[in-house]
Amino acid sequence: MSSSRTPSVTVEQIRSMLSEASRPLTRRALSETLGLDKQQSDELVKPVLETLIAAGEVVRNRRAAYGLAADMDLVRGRISAHRDGFGFLIPDDGGDDLYLSPRQMRQVFHGDRVLAAVTGMDRRGRKEGGIVEVVERVHQKVVGRLLLESGVAMVVPDDPRLVHDVLVPLERVGKASPGQIVVARIDKPPTMERSAVGEIIAVLGQADEPGMATDIAIFSHGLDPDFPPAVLEQAESFGDRIDQGIAGKRRDLRDVPLLTIDGADARDFDDAVFAERTDSGFRLLVAIADVAEYVQPGAALDEEAQRRGTSVYFPDRVLPMLPESLSNGLCSLRPDEDRLCVVCEMRLDESGKVRSSRFFEAVMRSHARLTYDQVQRMMTTGDSELRARFAKVLPNLDALFEAYRALFKRRQRRGALDFDSQEVYFQFDPEGRVADILRRQRHDTHRLIEEFMVAANVEAARFVGRAGLAMLYRVHEPPPADKLEGLEDFLRGQGLKVSWKDIPEPAQFASLQAQVAGRDNESLLNAVLLRSLSLAVYQPENKGHFGLALAHYAHFTSPIRRYPDLLLHRAIKHICRSQPKERFAYSESRMVELGRHCSWTERRAEDAGRDVDDRLKCQFMQRHIGESFDGVVTGVTSFGLFVEITRFGVSGLVHVTAMPDDYYNFDPVSHSLTGKRRGLSFSLAERVRVRVIAVSIEERKIDLELEGD
Repeated sequence: MSSSRTPSVTVEQIRSMLSEASRPLTRRALSETLGLDKQQSDELVKPVLETLIAAGEVVRNRRAAYGLAADMDLVRGRISAHRDGFGFLIPDDGGDDLYLSPRQMRQVFHGDRVLAAVTGMDRRGRKEGGIVEVVERVHQKVVGRLLLESGVAMVVPDDPRLVHDVLVPLERVGKASPGQIVVARIDKPPTMERSAVGEIIAVLGQADEPGMATDIAIFSHGLDPDFPPAVLEQAESFGDRIDQGIAGKRRDLRDVPLLTIDGADARDFDDAVFAERTDSGFRLLVAIADVAEYVQPGAALDEEAQRRGTSVYFPDRVLPMLPESLSNGLCSLRPDEDRLCVVCEMRLDESGKVRSSRFFEAVMRSHARLTYDQVQRMMTTGDSELRARFAKVLPNLDALFEAYRALFKRRQRRGALDFDSQEVYFQFDPEGRVADILRRQRHDTHRLIEEFMVAANVEAARFVGRAGLAMLYRVHEPPPADKLEGLEDFLRGQGLKVSWKDIPEPAQFASLQAQVAGRDNESLLNAVLLRSLSLAVYQPENKGHFGLALAHYAHFTSPIRRYPDLLLHRAIKHICRSQPKERFAYSESRMVELGRHCSWTERRAEDAGRDVDDRLKCQFMQRHIGESFDGVVTGVTSFGLFVEITRFGVSGLVHVTAMPDDYYNFDPVSHSLTGKRRGLSFSLAERVRVRVIAVSIEERKIDLELEGD
């Protein structure tokens, strides 16, 4: 009796063969080396090559031969488009951005992933590139305004970074009318020779309809308002009660008066806290919803959560990372309901130093759902009604505030930065239109929760780091050299001493903040410091967190809404269950990919939220054209002043032509504009009175003029 073994081809095999070859190889050459016939090649080699091409590792040249992108000196990255037509390739592996001419940008959209070759240097000394391969087309759909000109229909994208109009054959316009906001599916992506071609698949309505701002952002940024049926089915299969069999194997914290403190409109509660006095300081518990118990690697729920990367918060709705049956149900730490959790237990001394910590899986029962404002009223004004209502958790609150004060003092001593900016929120009328824009008040209770979450995040990073498992750190690097140069010039111009030689320490920035606290230039300095900082990213290489002045930092406390937190929970549970290191589901290289993806989805969510805010602010300010407001200068350029209207937190531009009659010189060092004839000077943080003269919702622009002379 004989048996024949079915041949197999792996990614590693093909990668190794291409690496060892001195030139690109055709599929036939690869198949012959492997001893495969044409049918086997189609079934085994072709899918592997397609996988490697999709990952950007392999390129197919014009001779139909395949080679490793790294061997061809190709740069892999994501497209960042500018509204003026040119763009940049942001390399995945860091390094300098690659300038892409308007001609090169004709074949891609903002956000696409490509492989590019360095083709030379432009006139400004920047590396210039040419696109070799489009690895991933991010935009399958585009939202915009439908236009009909000379018998040709086109969709003009709402996102100004999507500089290509989408042509639509007249027979594929459907029932859409010119001027309406529509969604076009792209059937043929743009090329060097022609524009993108598509079909109208949805009509959203008129641009100023209630809820339209969010609808546009959802489609513009490739977000999904709905979950696939398989994902919803899997989420709902867990029911609405925890498995008591699982709970019985865990530490029981149901009698511990843990409580949640969130905003009044919060619905997903993923963290609960408890503190008590000890002989040497404090015992602090931070209990986090155990999402990883339900969302298993490779499951439909996990694939969707990974793809989304994060929940996206809009003024009128939320696009959650997980279906509501989990995010607002079984994983939400609702009061008086049993919930599975992962706990960070910390022992603090009187100075707020964490002397020891440990992690364990538990079952808990929240004893109260409190809001920030309720806690603040109980602890500062002694609200008797609230104190009576929540009497059973008052000892916990007293201990929490004592522990917080110790942690906050320690934060100040280590030199963490504090940019305590006031956020705004929208108040809607019954029809869903913006009725008012209000400032959100921050107080000690907000900072209390932040400090406890930071402490737990630090201990989680250390815990997993010591075990040697692959993980994503939350990395915030020191300011880059190009930004430091301008910052140092500004500081000297303000009469402030630069106390660092090469790379600043966070404490040196904090010292600058302390020097100007209460002075007229305090907000000016904070604005300039903030602009000098790097963007925070997720990556497996630990480079510390500059802003928080921490050597180890990772995200652990929000697994309901952030995928990196869910990954960290899996590592913590792996360690708690004493599983072998080699059986952990993630490698270092996989974490690199996930970190890059999660950093991008975070930016995407921020951009989408900012787009909605800007559109709503423009709609609101249209009703105030001709009115005057107090404002503060938040930006100075050669072409004018950016001014934030203090009352609403809305920014607009005072163009130089709308300033007192004069010619103005721009000084980038002092961030000021000074009139040549009259000597009038305008600089960052200066208080001014402005009048609203025009608003463009499409361009998200508000034009202002200075009032008076």
